[in-house]
Amino acid sequence: MTPHLAITMGDPAGVGPEIIVKACARLKERLDAGSLRLLVIGSNPALMAARDALGSDLAFPEVTADEEWPALACLQAGPEGEPIRPGELSVDGGRFAYLAVERAVRLAEAGRIHGLVTAPLNKEAMNKAGYHFAGHTDLLAELTGARGSVMMLAHGNMRVSHVTTHIALEDVPKRLTPERLRYVIDRTDETLAGLGLERRRIAIAALNPHAGEGGLFGRQDIEITAPVIERCVTDGLDVVGPVPGDTVFVKLRAGQFDAVVAMYHDQGHIPVKLLGFHVDPATGRWDALSGVNITLGLPIIRTSVDHGTAFDIAGKGIANELSLIEAIDYAEKLAAARRLAG
Repeated sequence: MTPHLAITMGDPAGVGPEIIVKACARLKERLDAGSLRLLVIGSNPALMAARDALGSDLAFPEVTADEEWPALACLQAGPEGEPIRPGELSVDGGRFAYLAVERAVRLAEAGRIHGLVTAPLNKEAMNKAGYHFAGHTDLLAELTGARGSVMMLAHGNMRVSHVTTHIALEDVPKRLTPERLRYVIDRTDETLAGLGLERRRIAIAALNPHAGEGGLFGRQDIEITAPVIERCVTDGLDVVGPVPGDTVFVKLRAGQFDAVVAMYHDQGHIPVKLLGFHVDPATGRWDALSGVNITLGLPIIRTSVDHGTAFDIAGKGIANELSLIEAIDYAEKLAAARRLAG
């Protein structure tokens, strides 16, 4: 049976409505054939406004949570408030971003949907609306009761999971514990298996330059990371490291590894985004991007675009939908694998 995926709109004032319309238009043949099923959750008026602005004739039937849904439909996340205008930060934009995710999680828990794909939200707007989370990852962990979650970024064969994300750099060493590192490694291995990779070789990036240079630049790689890797190998996992951060991503890109575990946000994000963003040399602006954000360790499947709300271009019809299409593809694969696993 084809998995049914939910797409949450994120902040309706961002590019979410536009990229959803564009992605669904690109995927229309599959939707018409029933080989892909999508439920858009958010502000229906914002979705229709984006569709009309793009001159699309794509149909998004409005449905309720309890009825049977067609292959493509939209579900209102909550009551409309003040008009939400593209590119303008608002409390209502943050409220809709939260409510869409909450509704999607509850539908997933009820078995109505099998994977969640999120368009970008604005952290400031969501916090102004009274929902105090650092982003989707923390929000989803709270809503699902997950004891821990892991962020993975993927672009082509570049798959990078993170021990820490949205914390100050000075706090990273305190969060690098044997338990957390092993948890991230295990979740990474599970996700690679879900993506159908038979060989799952995982490299662990060093926290310190040159993996600490024998303790000269810090002892975390020696005293924490190396023993965890040794236990992983004993347990049958294909894990290597710690590999110095200035070479590990080159080796990943070369196919020597199937994934890298990065120690902190920028260590993992910079190489993936550097390769995923395409910059127009004539204008110096990025005009396309590729990459997916996957949350590991949740009881539900969740993938996301690898970019923000882009308020500066919202409503202009120039947002690129490639990352959303890739996120849908990843969610579909992972949801299908989880259902096969029982």
